[in-house]
Amino acid sequence: MSLPVSLWVLLAIAAAPASRAEEASELYQAVPIVTGTDMRSRPTGFAQALREVLVKLSGEPRLNKDPRIAELMAHADTLVLSFDYVDQLSGQPRHDEQGTYDRPQNLTVRFDPARIDKALAELGERPWRGTRPVIVPVLAVRGFTGNYLLSAEIPAGADQRAAFANVANEYAMYFRIPMEAELVAWDVAPGRFPAPRVSPSPDQALVAGTLDFDEKLPGWVGSWRMRWRDIDYAWQISGVNFDEAFRDIVRGVARVASGHGSPD
Repeated sequence: MSLPVSLWVLLAIAAAPASRAEEASELYQAVPIVTGTDMRSRPTGFAQALREVLVKLSGEPRLNKDPRIAELMAHADTLVLSFDYVDQLSGQPRHDEQGTYDRPQNLTVRFDPARIDKALAELGERPWRGTRPVIVPVLAVRGFTGNYLLSAEIPAGADQRAAFANVANEYAMYFRIPMEAELVAWDVAPGRFPAPRVSPSPDQALVAGTLDFDEKLPGWVGSWRMRWRDIDYAWQISGVNFDEAFRDIVRGVARVASGHGSPD
């Protein structure tokens, strides 16, 4: 799915899924950021877009580093239906010739669904057509701005909410940051591993965890727990920025919910 962050945040908080047709269409496109509109960066942009599409369409994060897709990425242009550019600096004056050619562009790449499905099949994968759960992160954060529970309202979590939106977008997953009133109702408190006294609905994946900044690494350390279809999962990551920490959550949920196995 490829939506502006501000719009995705609103959609994510509402957790309102798109229609099946819209959702399927979005799964076959991606929007990498490239420099200029000529052939210098277009092949790289096509390759990046293809990798994102294969991962989010299948729900298998391991494809991100699978050496088998290198050949596909080298010829990603043969799978493209259409593409277009949007100048990120649209409306801002061009100061010189170099600035004209080097402006950052959002490259929207739309792939042929039949060819992508065939490529996935050759990799031993298939499109994940099932309903994707709404990720509900219940996180106790200990960082630069103090200790707090990540909620939809807390000012200290603004950048983290935006980061989670970006990551969810990347993997075509929905999410919803809990409201402060919900956290209170679930008897969740900062300073301990959150244990919400609530059973999520079947369409939600509630992930409880802690996110701590370790100056010695340096980086964030994340520990997560989730119960899905009566099975408990636990995984962690360390020495990363919070974008990568949230990516670890989303990858884990996608892998479990799509039937690929436990989180890495």
